[in-house]
Amino acid sequence: MRALVTGAGGFVGRHLVDRLERDGWHVTGLTRRDVDLADPVAGAAAVRAADPDVVFALAAGRSKATPEERAATTAVNTSPWLVDALPGRCRAVVRLGSSTEYAAAPHPLAEDAALEPRGFFGATKAAGSLLLQAAAAERGVRAVVLRAFQVYGPGDHPTRLVPVVMAAARTGGTVALPARLSRRDWVWVGDVVDTCIRAAVDEDLPPGVVLNIGTGVQTSTEELVATAERVTGRPIATAPGAHPGRGWDTADWVSDPALARRLLGWTPTVDLAEGLARTWAAG
Repeated sequence: MRALVTGAGGFVGRHLVDRLERDGWHVTGLTRRDVDLADPVAGAAAVRAADPDVVFALAAGRSKATPEERAATTAVNTSPWLVDALPGRCRAVVRLGSSTEYAAAPHPLAEDAALEPRGFFGATKAAGSLLLQAAAAERGVRAVVLRAFQVYGPGDHPTRLVPVVMAAARTGGTVALPARLSRRDWVWVGDVVDTCIRAAVDEDLPPGVVLNIGTGVQTSTEELVATAERVTGRPIATAPGAHPGRGWDTADWVSDPALARRLLGWTPTVDLAEGLARTWAAG
């Protein structure tokens, strides 16, 4: 099987490429150094050159400080040219979406939850998911959108919460916490990768299906720090209220993963304590 992975240099992308290569796939990985996916001509040419059986669309932009950055982020996160560039041999496109495509809700979010994106990133991800579903349906290509909740594990960006907490445990630093309660559904990166591959090869999935990828368990920032203290055996200092928080932070943010379990037979295999222990061991 020939796989094309966009966003291969990102956190989830690196883990996915490693897993695919171990499983014997022929992998073409695209990073920002390889091609500008905000350029539809360059992006389409890269897809055609890869000649994939399956595309894993993981590339994501986040920059939004200027009009130019917002335009580039929109282009990367929607990639409306992607499906038209696919070769006839391509069986499926698996898109890694985001739970920020949903509106906040005081209950577990199922796939029929309202789309009310949290911030500019969530809006562009939601638009990209809808565009992929529509274009794939017109072309007769099987598309799957995986709306991942809070992914963590070794190799994540150093400014994100889990790497910051692990660094504080190693160095004796202090973790800045937001003033208001923030909970998230933390899902192990290896479980997300497993879902991507299952979705790619399962030809019985309904076309255009959306699947939530999460654990169904939400954990506050304070609870995550306490769990990290237990698994590392080190005290972790915190500064409550020192972090400004994010506009999409909420006291309730948890998935209902029942559909992924029913359609893919997928369940998360690594809970938060085990995942933090593995992340700590990986350095």
